[in-house]
Amino acid sequence: MAMDDDSTSTDSPGGYAGFQLARALAASGHPDASVRAGAAKRLRQWAAVIQGRGDGSIRTGLRTPVKDTPAWATLKVVTGGFATGALLAGGPLKPHERAWRDELAPGASDAQARLALNTFFLTDTGLEKLQALLASGCFDVEVPEEGALLVVAWLVQAGQSDDAWALVEQLSPWFSKLRFYPAELPEARSFGAQLWVDDVATATKRLRAVKPNAQIMAQKETVDVWAPLYDRMVALLLDTVTGEAPVALRTADGAWLRTESGKFTVTGGWPCAHYPPGWRERASALLAQCWQARAAHTRCARPEREGDSFATLRAGLQLCVDAPESLTGKQVGRMRLVLARYIAKCGPPESAGRAAWRQQQRSHASAATFEQIARQVAVRLEAFPSHEGLEDIEPVVRPIDVSEAAASGLREGTRLPPTLQRKVGRARKGTAAELIERGTIPSGEVLARVLPLWSAALRAADVPDPMLRRLHAAVDRAFRRRRSLLLVDLQKQVQFEELPWVAAIVRFRANDQAARRAALQALTEASQLALVAFPQTIVPNKLLQELRTLGDAADLKLPLVEEVAADIFMGRFSPRFLAAAKVAAGLLQGKLYARYYGIDCAALAAMPVPREDAGDQPDALARLCAARAGVQLGGWGTACNGMVVEQAQILTTHNLAVLFAELGLGERLAAQLPDMARLCFTQVCAQLQIRVDHRHARLVQIKNSAYAWRQMVFFLSQCGVQEVGAFLAWAAAHLEAQGPDFRRVFAPALTGLAVAAQGHGQQAPPFVGWSQDTHWLMPDFLAAR
Repeated sequence: MAMDDDSTSTDSPGGYAGFQLARALAASGHPDASVRAGAAKRLRQWAAVIQGRGDGSIRTGLRTPVKDTPAWATLKVVTGGFATGALLAGGPLKPHERAWRDELAPGASDAQARLALNTFFLTDTGLEKLQALLASGCFDVEVPEEGALLVVAWLVQAGQSDDAWALVEQLSPWFSKLRFYPAELPEARSFGAQLWVDDVATATKRLRAVKPNAQIMAQKETVDVWAPLYDRMVALLLDTVTGEAPVALRTADGAWLRTESGKFTVTGGWPCAHYPPGWRERASALLAQCWQARAAHTRCARPEREGDSFATLRAGLQLCVDAPESLTGKQVGRMRLVLARYIAKCGPPESAGRAAWRQQQRSHASAATFEQIARQVAVRLEAFPSHEGLEDIEPVVRPIDVSEAAASGLREGTRLPPTLQRKVGRARKGTAAELIERGTIPSGEVLARVLPLWSAALRAADVPDPMLRRLHAAVDRAFRRRRSLLLVDLQKQVQFEELPWVAAIVRFRANDQAARRAALQALTEASQLALVAFPQTIVPNKLLQELRTLGDAADLKLPLVEEVAADIFMGRFSPRFLAAAKVAAGLLQGKLYARYYGIDCAALAAMPVPREDAGDQPDALARLCAARAGVQLGGWGTACNGMVVEQAQILTTHNLAVLFAELGLGERLAAQLPDMARLCFTQVCAQLQIRVDHRHARLVQIKNSAYAWRQMVFFLSQCGVQEVGAFLAWAAAHLEAQGPDFRRVFAPALTGLAVAAQGHGQQAPPFVGWSQDTHWLMPDFLAAR
């Protein structure tokens, strides 16, 4: 929720789950089958959350929310951090498990398969198989548990049998429920700086999911089915004309020649004047074919569209067959006009002009659809390793060749449309910088999704043994995909080293300075890329996790702080928030940011660190944020909580100060900061002028715009006086070019920033996103003004 939006029942974890269940239920009746399928999945998940909370098997807010389940088990977690009770290494057998079972334990049932396979891999033969996989690297760890027995195999091979069997003893109670073995791959998975957004398997799935375009399919149906029937109806009705066929006249420039009253000018005879022998039988047969065609072909709406020429002729033809004496002059006149315009456009049905026109239509309609091309491109991708990205996409996006044309029915030389090229391009390998430049990574969230390939390799760089290094990276990458739990009372998420099989190999890492330097370089580069590419958005929580991971690998403990959900804020901040605020106070003393937001940097820097035994009492930072927001701490008021959380973001700069101070980004980005600030302002102006239908959507717009504004003010605070002056002049001109209503309402915000830039203190409230009252950027407030 955002700002003053406290109208929904999401003010507690239980209310949030019920709200999500209601949303899924509402979507279950959607006309789109894929939407209904997604809604059914969400219904099952949220029903499991609510049922588990009701019977006590799920305790939301704890590190171990599922009863009798260890913290290391990978849980199925849905939006908001709610555990469903399902375990990702459990559930129905995966395809690779069935393959293992059929090969190694063919007599085992589905219920017995995991126990049989986990036990097999502890035999001499099983350990040798796992050790062979370690040596080749041809294994995949999708969830962290799948690497556990590989660790056992490595420990045995390294002569650490006692450690291996101690690990087995910890895991054995779960052998019947969880898979602790990997999937086998045809080729080794790679880890390093080469990243990709989609692997080949995902790209293939996206291509196979391309659906026929309804409009194009309707056009094809029109040309293939209804146009020939229409031509035959015209021919039949022309047979009933006495004398010349009717023709609509045109002017010299090709426009329709109209009378003074605006009607078409038509010459020639009238239909329904006489009926040749056998005409009614032929007409009846054609009408029957029309109804049969309609039963089989329903994409095109034209045959049923009232007033359309097809429907007009079919209705008239039916009257000619059933009761010609009932035809009125008006009905005959309508048919005559349809025939006259038909002939005037391309000639009668049997003419060369009409034949050429129909051939042109058939040629256009026979062009390959996106769906047909996508299927062929998916076939091409089958030649590449499914779990990797593509080094080069040219062999995949080239035009259709001769052999493919013969097999698929596509024309040789058919080119891939841009939308399909983009789907393939998501699988193209590149560094993070290259993927951002190509537009393949469009946001910080996507950057966070691809970084684990890189960060996992860097975290494993100080493991001397190459087999263990690859295994460590594989388990780490899988762990990075775990979704965070909703936790209360400042509990910490489960850490990587808490996995028993990871704890068993920690002592085999080396103290490698080179590895730490590489991690620091990656951390700096990733942070810089995120801020330059997406300066208008705060660093998302998932990306913060990756940056923190890189910081740990660099032996650099950065006080990076997550975005706290307002609807579950418990009135306290972890010590990291105060540490981040103190870094910000040191960096921003006397700067534009501190003046604009009215921050007493000296007092903030001197604030005492909270005691470990403070219990659940509000900490000093939380009290300061509440005072700045003008609200009271406590309760489940989402808007009040949001205001307090936003003040914490302001005081900490939501990680910008930490990254700039600890990584030296101020110097690295000095030349780019003015442009980053301009992009923020441009985004604010554009976003706030997008019309939305729902109040909640508007609140989200305002919140995100306030966050972008805060980022902008921080970037300007790192610029020189002349650069700030140039920005303000540019911003005033940019605002002047916006719509008059927005310009009038938003001008005071820019004025307030300009006053702060002149060295004055806070003269007016800064632009913030949350409010207990109606926000000044809400439409109802603007209307009241």
